[in-house]
Amino acid sequence: QVQLVESGGGLVQPGGSLRLSCAASGSIFSINAMGWYRQAPGKERELVATITSGGTTNYADSVKGRFTISRDNAKNTVYLQMNSLKPEDTAVYYCNADLTTGGILRIPLNLWGQGTQVTVSS
Repeated sequence: QVQLVESGGGLVQPGGSLRLSCAASGSIFSINAMGWYRQAPGKERELVATITSGGTTNYADSVKGRFTISRDNAKNTVYLQMNSLKPEDTAVYYCNADLTTGGILRIPLNLWGQGTQVTVSS
């Protein structure tokens, strides 16, 4: 079974840093775009950052200059380095991936991780 597993969330003070990781596991043929989204209480899920298999990145205006997305294709893992965190960054962060499963069928899937809580508070 193909799945995404996130890690790295937690509680941090304003101005602090956190690094999120998301690893795809299972029978995978290829992974195209990967990304991070977040959902704060009472709000809709929003895009934070995405990265293509070739390394092209895209960021929400609210995180530009503070967050950096990267990926290790050999490990099927995407990272989100978050610096200069603000209270308004508090949310559940979700990993997303467009991938094709391995084996004979080669099924295209869009997967979500289970989410990891990031809380920025003094």
